[in-house]
Amino acid sequence: MSPDTQRKDVQNDTTNGSTKDAVKTVGVADLLRGVVKMAPHASGMIKHAPGLIRRPPEAKKTIGSVFQKHAAAHPDRPFVRFEGRTTTYGEANRRVNRYAAVLSEAGVGKGDVVALLSKNNATDLLLMLATVKLGAIAGMLNYNQRGHVLEHSVGLLDAKVLVHDPDCAEAFESIPKSALPEHVYDFARFDAAAEGKPDSDPEITAQLPASTKAFYIFTSGTTGMPKASVMSHNRWLASLSGIGGLAVRLRHSDTMYVPLPLYHNNALSVSLSSVLASGACIAIGRSFSASKFWDDVILNRATAFCYIGELCRYLLAQPEKPTDRQHSVHTVVGNGMRPDIWDEFRERFGVDRVVEFYGASELNLAFVNAFTVDKTAGFCPLPYKIVEYDDEGNPKRNDDGRLTEVGKGGTGLLLAQISDRVPIDGYTDEEETEKKIVRDAFKKGDAYFNSGDLVRDQGFAHISFVDRLGDTFRWKGENVATTEVEGAVDSYDAVAQSVVYGVEVPGTDGRAGMVAIKLREGADLDPKRLAEHLYEELPSYAVPLFVRIVDDFERTSTFKNRKVELRKEGYAEADADGGQVYVLLGKEKGYVEYYEDYADEVAAAKVPKG
Repeated sequence: MSPDTQRKDVQNDTTNGSTKDAVKTVGVADLLRGVVKMAPHASGMIKHAPGLIRRPPEAKKTIGSVFQKHAAAHPDRPFVRFEGRTTTYGEANRRVNRYAAVLSEAGVGKGDVVALLSKNNATDLLLMLATVKLGAIAGMLNYNQRGHVLEHSVGLLDAKVLVHDPDCAEAFESIPKSALPEHVYDFARFDAAAEGKPDSDPEITAQLPASTKAFYIFTSGTTGMPKASVMSHNRWLASLSGIGGLAVRLRHSDTMYVPLPLYHNNALSVSLSSVLASGACIAIGRSFSASKFWDDVILNRATAFCYIGELCRYLLAQPEKPTDRQHSVHTVVGNGMRPDIWDEFRERFGVDRVVEFYGASELNLAFVNAFTVDKTAGFCPLPYKIVEYDDEGNPKRNDDGRLTEVGKGGTGLLLAQISDRVPIDGYTDEEETEKKIVRDAFKKGDAYFNSGDLVRDQGFAHISFVDRLGDTFRWKGENVATTEVEGAVDSYDAVAQSVVYGVEVPGTDGRAGMVAIKLREGADLDPKRLAEHLYEELPSYAVPLFVRIVDDFERTSTFKNRKVELRKEGYAEADADGGQVYVLLGKEKGYVEYYEDYADEVAAAKVPKG
């Protein structure tokens, strides 16, 4: 399929309810309505506007200094709420400072890394703040990883200290002792070490420039193993000004509920920066539960929350109940809210504003729905291009060797311009960063960062997200690297070779994992044992939902498997093709033979379980 055909198909897609919704463009009237909604927040927006226009990297402003400034000015305001218990700014800052003293005694200073392996709780957040107050880097490990994948991530961090949550025992115990840093604490031991330590602000916090590195956030990327993307304080401050100050616009009396993992930028950067933009409160959900979501929102007195698209679908799939409207939420912020559920979600749950945004951990820009326009990922004032692409998802060069932009309403690959004004933090591995940079794109000497994402140009610097390209697809709010999954499948004894790709399932966001498998000669597939193997090797969100047995693979002239053709065939056609198809019921039941209602059950979040 040519790029032109692909764009036409996307633009005429009627799965979002109507062709009009699928090709929505933004007009002057949309912007004017947005300006009216901004009016009550004008003073706060004016305060944050300079931070979006100019953020000198040498400025002495960081996450830690912003946080402790609020603590000094309003020590009795609620800062973090967890399972109904509130900790004030003053109390939290004193605890953070004691934690920083422990880290400092362990030799942690500017540029060092502290690895944090934790599920969602207040301690994880305070440990992160203690780390960045010292000018050190918080390595936010993904607690879904296990074994050699987690060992690889720990190795990338090269941390001086690792602190782990007792609720992550299974993940922690899968790390070989040889891969651990010199100093390892669980929460209880760390809290004991912090007893009696000084609770004054570390002197270095006020001296740190905004260019200092703050977090390492893990992203699957396209290489098959996780990569650590870099988040500097300066980029986080851009989120504070652009997303928090100008778009989310919380008041200090608001509470932002965060059910997403703190190792994600949705929680750590977007949500926390929105809170600290105004000195509001952050309420941390231990984990997301569709059936108990609104109960937890009400318990934590939340007036806003962050989301990914799947979270919203799961909430809509729940039976209607009184708590759907017995909460105080007026604003939600996140990414992946599809046009087909946008109106239904707002109306059912009484949400006034949907602040959809688009961004990526490694990307040097973000789009945010500051004007509160329906069904858009929002606006970006920074330079970018949306260009034509080839079947492999790469930018397509014309006869002059340059790239070609798509027009308003068109769909293409998003590239972010790299410049002194908008530098790229990239990954910890410079070679991996360079692979994502497109040079001499429109003129000699220019440089753009390849997002790997397909977006639609809606006009007035607005876009809508369409799809993820290349060897990574997105499922359950996570990037899934096909080569990582292929490695796990290929290590199963009955498999000769596998090809992994994402397929669309109606009523869901992103793409579900599907694997085509060629069995070893004389081998039979035990579907239940295969599932057990994959759950041991992979995070649950990366275990493929569909398995197709094939005789062999068709390849390109450069010996690449034809994933495009496999993706087109999907799962239903594969059954008609003669190849046996299996579907995943969950950790306990494993794979079973494909049945007609399976896709509907996935969309309704009934399967897979575990």
